[in-house]
This record gives sequence, structure tokens and C-alpha cells, in this order.
Amino acid sequence: MASKTQFSDRPRVLVVGGGYVGLYVAKNLQNKVKAEGGIVTVVDPLPYMTYQPFLPEVAAGTIEARDAVVSHRMHLKNTELITGKVVSINHAARTAVVEPADGGEAFELPYEDVVLAAGSITRTFPIPGLAEAGIGMKTIEEAVATRNHVLERIETASLMPAGPERERALTFVVVGGGFAGIETLTEIEDMARDAARLNDRLKREDLRFVLIEAMGRVMPEVKPDQAEWVVSSMRERGIEVLLNTSLASAEGGVLKLINMADKSPAGEFGTDTLIWTAGVQANPMVRATDFPIDDRGRVRANAELRITGDDGPLEGAWAAGDVSAVPDLSGGGVGGFCVPNAQHAVRQAKLLAKNIVAARYGEGSVEEYNHKSLGAVAGLGQYKGVANIMGFGMKGFPAWLAHRGYHGMAMPMFERKFRVVSGWLLNVTFRRDLTDLRNLKTPRAAFQAAATPAKKKETVSK
Repeated sequence: MASKTQFSDRPRVLVVGGGYVGLYVAKNLQNKVKAEGGIVTVVDPLPYMTYQPFLPEVAAGTIEARDAVVSHRMHLKNTELITGKVVSINHAARTAVVEPADGGEAFELPYEDVVLAAGSITRTFPIPGLAEAGIGMKTIEEAVATRNHVLERIETASLMPAGPERERALTFVVVGGGFAGIETLTEIEDMARDAARLNDRLKREDLRFVLIEAMGRVMPEVKPDQAEWVVSSMRERGIEVLLNTSLASAEGGVLKLINMADKSPAGEFGTDTLIWTAGVQANPMVRATDFPIDDRGRVRANAELRITGDDGPLEGAWAAGDVSAVPDLSGGGVGGFCVPNAQHAVRQAKLLAKNIVAARYGEGSVEEYNHKSLGAVAGLGQYKGVANIMGFGMKGFPAWLAHRGYHGMAMPMFERKFRVVSGWLLNVTFRRDLTDLRNLKTPRAAFQAAATPAKKKETVSK
């Protein structure tokens, strides 16, 4: 059972969440706060930060799962780490209630400053069967499970006779035509093509890949002509791109589609693989706080990254990243706010740490966040990509290089950059590893089978 007496009684900067914002805020604050007699505390259900732009490549086997995460314990050595989740905050009393990840008893944790960095979760809709049939692409566990599942379905289907069951096993569907959906489907198609090439019982034409997008275009972050090129190149690869189409039901793994224009039926088919990437929403934990929330469920913040109510900023309360509604002073944000992406989260985190030092210790001045997006880059499988960098559009191999270069630099911590880049170089020589690790969900199955005595055969008396 957890007790708050286990934790430091020094003045605390409480960081809620250990993702992009939480990791960088803690890293940039920990030594300064310690020198001033305080402590930085990070509370997160996981002991690591996930670099989410790499999840499609993890799902495709071009990046190892451990290389796409950053250990809190390894890199936040002067930070107090609590593996759990903040379930409520009473800022008026400067306390937060924490539930340990091991299921222990919840406890109160006092603080002087709080940083809301809880990020976002997958946004879903009440579609029948979606919860049972679908999987997201928001966590490292989802990416690993998807990779193993796709490879297992390909191998298993290669032993099946022709028919509906085999077709279902070899049908792979992604819902959502944003960056996450496009990158996930194209990377998986690339991997599956390699897997089919190694299997004499399969041809690439046996595999079916489908993208379902409710809007009339994909990837709104790139130029319209680039988005059209992405769709064209996917279709040339044999990927079905269904625009203006929505998922109405996924019960029993049978997908029923509708046309968005008139809600008429748009066909149905079966699949064993349904990946949902149709958007994100602010972490709902913010609703269990006394902070002001906007109509999209985000914490209201000003350009200084202070949580702000109708009467102005709240003392000692800060927020950044996907969980917050931060004004985009560059004028480029949707609805006047910074879009939820890693580019903003990392830069906001670094400024937020400086602003806390300025506000708490009087070193420097509190500044406003003002960053114009550099653009967007996306990988579409090996040696293929699309990019829009400061208004300059690229596609194909140059865009793929830009994608690799940007994310290789943006990956936190030098040792993680080195691991990722080393893996990329190894793949050039030896190609990606196409081994699917079976039975990860039941790791004790082999031992249990060995430890269970075999049943004696019954003898029949004459």
C-alpha cells in the first residue's frame, strides 16, 4: 500500500504525465529545482516516454520497440518518479490524488507548482463492434501487437484453402486518413509485401489493404496536390483508398460502410485486422480537476503556458501539449490554437520549464510561446515519403530522407537517436526482421503445458 510518507516532503513541482512535455519539463527543471531545495515529481502509468511518430515503423519492423521509447529512470535521475496516474487535482488546496499502477491504495500528493502534461488518448465513436474488433496506434504495445498480428495472419492464411476465411485473414484495414493512418497502412503494406515475397504459398495480390477516410481528402497537413499524389501512389501499390466513407459497424469483424454524403450503404467485407487512427482527444483526467476546460475537453491556457480562467492565470498552474488549448500566436493553428503534434509539445515543454524558473525563482522573464510550424514530413514505407517543409513540397525518395532526418534528430536523448539510426543502417544491409513473436499474450502457455501431467489413456477392458 502506497503512502505519501514514502515520497519527498520538499517543495514539489508536480508533472502529470511523462510524454513529450513531461519528459522535457522534468529534464530541464530537475537540477535547478533540486539546487533550490525542491523536487520535480513525474507521475505516469508507464515508466517511459513513447516517441509516437515512430509507431508505424515499429509496426512495420523497421524500428525495434525499445528504441522508440525513452526510459524515465535512465534519463530523469534527479526526478522523483511515481508509476501511477493522477485521478484528481484540487488546485485550491495544492493537492493531487494518485493511484499507483500496481493497484495500491490512492494517496494525496502536495505540490507548489503543477504541470498538466497528460497528453491525449485515441478518439473513438460509438460504432458497434469497434471496441471488440479494433486496435489503435497510440502506444508502443499496440504497434508491437499489430506487427506480430499482421505477420501471423499472413503466415496462417498461407496454409488456408482459397475462400472467405483466407480472404478475411489477408485483409488489413486502417480507419483514418491523417498522418498516423497513412503512415501505418503504407508501412504495413511494405512489410507485408516483403513477407509475401518470402512465402511460396502467397502472392502480393492475395493481400488486401483498405484505407477508410470520412473526409474527401487525406493528410490535411500537406498541400492538396501532395495529398492527391499520396492517394494516387497508394492506389498504384494496390491499396484501396475509400474517401467520403465511414465505418458504420464492425460487429463480428464484418465491416459495414456508409457513404458520408447521403449515409447510404457503401458495401461490407470481413477482416481480422482493423486499425483505428481517426483522431485523438485530450486526456479526460482533466475533468477531475478544478481547472477551466474548453468545449473540446482541453485545459485552457494562455501563451505563457499558464492555466487560465475567466479571471486570468492561476498561480502555480501550467499546461502544454495535447491536453491544453494554447493560443497559436503565429496564426497558423486550427481555430487559433496550436495543433496537437510533437513539434509543438517539445518546444512548449522547453519554454514552460524556463517560465517556471522565471516565475518561481526570478531568473529571467516569463515569455510567450510563439512558434510557426516548420511543416510536416511522412514516411510511406521504405524509400517513399511526402513532405511540406516551410511551404516547399517534396515527395518520393527526397521526402523519405527528410522524414528520416527530421525524426532522427527529434528523437529525445542521444543514446536513443544512436539506437534508431543504427537500426536503420542495419536494415539497409540485412533488410527488416520479419519474425513474428508468437504467444506474447500468453507467455506462460509453454511452461504450463510442460508442467501439466498428461492425461492417462483409458484402457478398455474386454
